Amino acid sequence: MKGTSTKSDAYVVKLALNDDSFFEILVQRYEKKLFRYISRISGLSRETIEDLLQEIFIKVYQNLNDCDDQFSFSSWIYRISHNVTISHLRNGKKNMKLLSIEDEDFAKNFIEFLPSDTDIPKDFDRKNLSKIVQKALMKLPDKYREVLVLFYLEEKSYKEISDILERSVNSISVLINRAKLKLKPELEFLN
Repeated sequence: MKGTSTKSDAYVVKLALNDDSFFEILVQRYEKKLFRYISRISGLSRETIEDLLQEIFIKVYQNLNDCDDQFSFSSWIYRISHNVTISHLRNGKKNMKLLSIEDEDFAKNFIEFLPSDTDIPKDFDRKNLSKIVQKALMKLPDKYREVLVLFYLEEKSYKEISDILERSVNSISVLINRAKLKLKPELEFLN
């Protein structure tokens, strides 16, 4: 497995199809990213997210042969993560609780679409601002929260988001714009 850490996901997937031990590389690459993504779109507890991750990686392993070459592996695994998480939430197993923010850059990318005259008080440190943004995000309908998280926090392109959410690129653009408009009033008090 030496030297595979710098190889592409597609290359590692091909290796994993012939040797199960390479699957661990994919788990290592995506475990933290997917944990962060699920927590950002759902607000679920750490334990629940860990359970969902286990389910996700089992699904990925079982369906690795079906990984579609027209999508990047990253989009494919995010789509599976999205579907498992949304299914969990829809099945009424939602135990919402605000997670403590470990990612101090959580709010950084959202600041750019606040009104330009917004003066964030100096006593708001990044951690407090992150909590405020997270609370505002959790108030949004799922479809808006998901696109904002994928675009601003997970830094996915419109095409990748389109692949993950199985929507057209144009509808992703519209959703992101509408989501920003819905989020702004939630952050008005920062003015």
